[in-house]
Amino acid sequence: MAGTEDGPGQQPELDEDEAAYCRRWGAQHAGARELAALYSPGKRFQEWCCVVLCFSLIAHNLIHLLLLAHWEHTPLVMLGVVAGALIADFLSGLVHWGADTWGSVELPIVGKAFIRPFREHHIDPTAITRHDFIETNGDNCLVTLLPLLNMAYKFRTQSPEALEQLFPWECFIFCLIIFATFTNQIHKWSHTYFGLPRWVTLLQDWHIILPRKHHRIHHVSPHETYFCITTGWLNYPLEKMGFWRRLEDLIQGLTGEKPRADDMKWAQKIK
Repeated sequence: MAGTEDGPGQQPELDEDEAAYCRRWGAQHAGARELAALYSPGKRFQEWCCVVLCFSLIAHNLIHLLLLAHWEHTPLVMLGVVAGALIADFLSGLVHWGADTWGSVELPIVGKAFIRPFREHHIDPTAITRHDFIETNGDNCLVTLLPLLNMAYKFRTQSPEALEQLFPWECFIFCLIIFATFTNQIHKWSHTYFGLPRWVTLLQDWHIILPRKHHRIHHVSPHETYFCITTGWLNYPLEKMGFWRRLEDLIQGLTGEKPRADDMKWAQKIK
């Protein structure tokens, strides 16, 4: 029996809107449960394959880069690290914005495989903290496979002299790949408030990777800003420029599609 306001020790009955609000966020949200159920064995197998191949190629390419390294390369390598982090941050924002803002879970192939996690994340932000390493990083490993394979091919086919000249450029590409590969792991850490290694919290505090407090800004509904999730360095300047809003206005004007319509559809599910 529902409680009344006058009954001692009883809770007032919630009306339909209040009850829906209480179920709006978290693992018990109806949309979150439905989206989580769409994670398939086939998707899991794809993620396993991508992670194993990606990290094998990273190890292969890193060994070859270390064998080519010389002290005189240090300034250009440091520049490449910073440039790689900046570009990875922008690309993470572009992908995040695109998947958050456009498309639908019902789209063939990409809907359930790639858009689904973005919809789930907004209505159950802590779901990512319950994902293991494979589920967290599988998609990013898929994205970085092609440049890793291209780099490995160069190491196998180019002469030592040519590789010596390419070394600073390949270091930049490698740094970009590393930041891109670990973007979702960094994103997961930004939602994890207990049990993080000290070195991770130090990187967050120094703003070398996405800080937890910084990322909270994105999770204020309707999730329309601060999309960059690798370092977060570009979020403030892009917001001051109105970059994402201008891009949305342009696309909406050309296509008539409303930004985040599918995202709102899943957030409003209550049964």
